[in-house]
Amino acid sequence: MIDHAHDLASVRDATERLLTAAARMDNADVAEPSRLPGWTRGHVLAHLARNADALVNVLEGRPMYVSAAARDADIERDAPRPLDVQLSDVRESADRFRKVTDAPADWSRTVELRNGVTDTAARLPFRRRVEVELHHVDLGIGYGLEDLPAEFVEREIEFLAERFRGHRDVPATDLAADDGRRWTTGGGAEGGPVVVHGPAPELLGWLAGRRDGSALRTEGGPLPALPPL
Repeated sequence: MIDHAHDLASVRDATERLLTAAARMDNADVAEPSRLPGWTRGHVLAHLARNADALVNVLEGRPMYVSAAARDADIERDAPRPLDVQLSDVRESADRFRKVTDAPADWSRTVELRNGVTDTAARLPFRRRVEVELHHVDLGIGYGLEDLPAEFVEREIEFLAERFRGHRDVPATDLAADDGRRWTTGGGAEGGPVVVHGPAPELLGWLAGRRDGSALRTEGGPLPALPPL
């Protein structure tokens, strides 16, 4: 069951954690590379702010972004800004998202995201939480996958497993966390089933493209190559 009210509260908590941690940086730190190839920490912060505004667009019935080129241009434009401007933008855009989500609405309605992807409005708060939590990790400022809340890790593994389920390039794959939790994904490509074992944060890192999977163990075949998100 999706509980959008719970997810909205979790988004606020995650945003505050990120802002508190990011406030310890200085302007030089913002210009340093993030953990995402080709992006500085400023790019990550700019993306977080623009993503909040994009989700406001979705909830208010407008296109998420004017275009892919405009989305990228906005991030490039905003990435070089000093830390105080970046943090204010992340906070103010988060407040705009909160204001829209606090208004009465039909959370069961279907909304359209990028590239024709659709979802229910009730799942948008969790999508926003994913952005905040994973990009906090991407900043590379002492918050790692192992620091993510366990409940979030479990839900995001399930979310990504669902995304790759039946994918034509991924063989049948069983995900087996060391604590006994299991998920299934893939199944659209020949081969398998491949069983992938490891700690839940490592499974998440591999599924989300944040780790190469070298810390995972497999049975039944090599570690599947996942398509980009």
